[in-house]
Amino acid sequence: MERFSMRNIIITLVLIIFISCQNTKSKENNEYYDLITKIDSISVNNDFNGVILVTKNTTTIYSKAFGYSDLESKTPLNIENQFVIGSISKQITAVLVLREYEKGNLQLDDKIIQYLPNIKQPWSNEVTIHHLLVHTHGIVDLNKPLEFELGSQFHYSQLGFELLAQILDKVTGKTFNELSTELFTKYGMKNTYHPDNKNNKSLVKGYEESENGKLEYCLNSLYNYVPAGSFISNAEDLNKWNELLYSGKLVNEMTLALMETRYATRLHPIFDKIEYGYGLLFKDGENNSQIGAFGYAPGFVSACYHYTQTNMNLIVLENTARKLDNFKETFRVHTELMELIKKRTPNNVYTK
Repeated sequence: MERFSMRNIIITLVLIIFISCQNTKSKENNEYYDLITKIDSISVNNDFNGVILVTKNTTTIYSKAFGYSDLESKTPLNIENQFVIGSISKQITAVLVLREYEKGNLQLDDKIIQYLPNIKQPWSNEVTIHHLLVHTHGIVDLNKPLEFELGSQFHYSQLGFELLAQILDKVTGKTFNELSTELFTKYGMKNTYHPDNKNNKSLVKGYEESENGKLEYCLNSLYNYVPAGSFISNAEDLNKWNELLYSGKLVNEMTLALMETRYATRLHPIFDKIEYGYGLLFKDGENNSQIGAFGYAPGFVSACYHYTQTNMNLIVLENTARKLDNFKETFRVHTELMELIKKRTPNNVYTK
């Protein structure tokens, strides 16, 4: 009788725990039901082909793949697939620079001639690391004068971030590939790579819409400077990147504040007007609410954003680039999801 009684007690406890877990799961699902439904609707209505990940604290709210990684073979996408992340790469490069700044190995007002003496243009004595980080340097060609007076304008520059990588090479004695790989390894970003490492077995194909409306496979997705736009990653790793960055684990809080400071304003093809920090973008007054970056590489359309007030992250990775004559349409899913998440309050209700 005693053995039977103890057995019943154990079974009862297991049932209580199971029911409690189910109730908790049900409560979470109900809590985010409206958000999940809206994300599904936006994705389906826009014929989205890619992956979407939304998290809050340590909770995954939404994780789903739509469409195909290879349109010809109709290979289904999965949430672990890798994408070329375009200009999201710039914040990685900025972090690598700022980690050396924290070590005292460089200063943000250092002139680039200190590290790149082979550049013979007079402006190498004036352009600083800060100018390169915020696209206000005016360098359009290493053999030509500046496009405008130093610091007077904003001109989005891929070359500027390539020069930052070359400066890091000189400062650390390591190649940019080695330096970035060490960072990813240290922080457990197992699906994020410099493309030269060829660790991209899960990299999906990128497609662009041609003039006749067909989606065509892009062969030049990795042709950009890697520090500016050619890192490879996936949704899980970019979410981890956000968690690390905004919790002060990649750079300290004071340095993170520098990244989140407005240094320049750009007339943007998607946002109309956007503010620039160090590798991070935000609308005027939103650097403490919605902050992150878009990424575009041929065939790849991406967004990686963090929402400080709700501690939410949004990762959107797409491998079909449509309506390239109007980037607002190309990034429609991304911006609609961003507005949706931005309206969420800490108490999980929507603001108007």
